Amino acid sequence: MERIFAPWRIRYILAPKPKDCVFCEAPKENDDRKNLILYRGKTCYIIMNRNPYNPGHVMVCPYRHIPSTEDMNEEEMLEAMKLVNVAIKTIRGAMNPDGFNVGVNIGKVAGAGIAEHLHIHIVPRWNGDTSFMPVLADVQIVPEALEETYDKLRKLL
Repeated sequence: MERIFAPWRIRYILAPKPKDCVFCEAPKENDDRKNLILYRGKTCYIIMNRNPYNPGHVMVCPYRHIPSTEDMNEEEMLEAMKLVNVAIKTIRGAMNPDGFNVGVNIGKVAGAGIAEHLHIHIVPRWNGDTSFMPVLADVQIVPEALEETYDKLRKLL
């Protein structure tokens, strides 16, 4: 059996899990680089995923702590979709992906890791980015450090 070492993951594994909602707390800290917040709008913001599916995986979150799109007001819905487009254009300009997955998981059963706070995933995709690793080894390789991706995307925003 081949082993792949990812020593930086131990910080996440051993770190105390936050009691408060990370999507509510991150914008309050006012340290966008540390919290990987790329852009702040009036009702929503763009934040990078700390455990990305691919490099450039970001999310659009409303500031309000709401669990579903049904709870969004019209201003939040409009700004959220505008920020989805801003994210796509920014990622396209910085990373030149072949396509995108954009999605919302509402509820734990639908796959939401943080079901209590709505977030829209924007995942860049490249031809051939699904290799044998996730299929055969249940391993995913993210080839770029979060901070490098952050700097690349933030520069274009």
